[in-house]
Amino acid sequence: MPASLNRWGVSAALVALTLLSSGCATGPNANPNDPLEPINRKVARFNDAVDDNVLRPVATGYRDYTPQSVQTGVNNFFRNLSDVWSTANNGLQLKGRETAESFMRVVVNTVFGIYGVFDPATQIGLQRHPEDFGQTLGYWGVPSGPYVVLPVLGPSTVRDTSVLPLEFSTDFVMKHDVVGQRNVAMAARLVDKRASLLQTSDLLTDAAIDRYSFTRDSYLQYRRNQVYDGNPPDEDNLVDPSAEPSAPSAK
Repeated sequence: MPASLNRWGVSAALVALTLLSSGCATGPNANPNDPLEPINRKVARFNDAVDDNVLRPVATGYRDYTPQSVQTGVNNFFRNLSDVWSTANNGLQLKGRETAESFMRVVVNTVFGIYGVFDPATQIGLQRHPEDFGQTLGYWGVPSGPYVVLPVLGPSTVRDTSVLPLEFSTDFVMKHDVVGQRNVAMAARLVDKRASLLQTSDLLTDAAIDRYSFTRDSYLQYRRNQVYDGNPPDEDNLVDPSAEPSAPSAK
């Protein structure tokens, strides 16, 4: 991975902690999960401008004019790469069955699916169990911390931001030695991900709501459900960032 990308990843991971230490607050009526709301809203507006002028048009063209078989193959390929680290994170969370299934998915799709372009693993009943390093920290009791909006990368939390250097340093695409191929792969992954969110973002844009608040609340709920595998404890309160467990629960 180029040194410049690694430095950018470290900077992104530290930005939330730096802002928090600056003492920025939004007053007594602030959302406890979002003490940096004024700054986060500015970053969100920047991200929306980038999305409206660059990412959305490119993703829309990709969706409308690229053959569906190609789109499926690209999506499968990148999902197979992510399954490698899902295997590792399931193992770190001591999930035996999920670790085994994730590992077998990688083997089957890499060998018989032509490096993941096809997905025979799903056809034979091997389910995906997506996990990342942020979820692993949450599983072991690390609280999410305040909500943070990162430039270009979008919604995050202090916990998820803290693992960005690790995720960047282990990213197979970023570590690819051939610069031209690496850049094409990074662009393809970004466009594929944005294209998969077109329908959701269109509905969000059309709705008469505060887009920022809706995105924040939805993201925090989504990440919480991921940490608890869709079964968060009823007694926990999402509004309180410190309410996450101090030890992993049985799953």
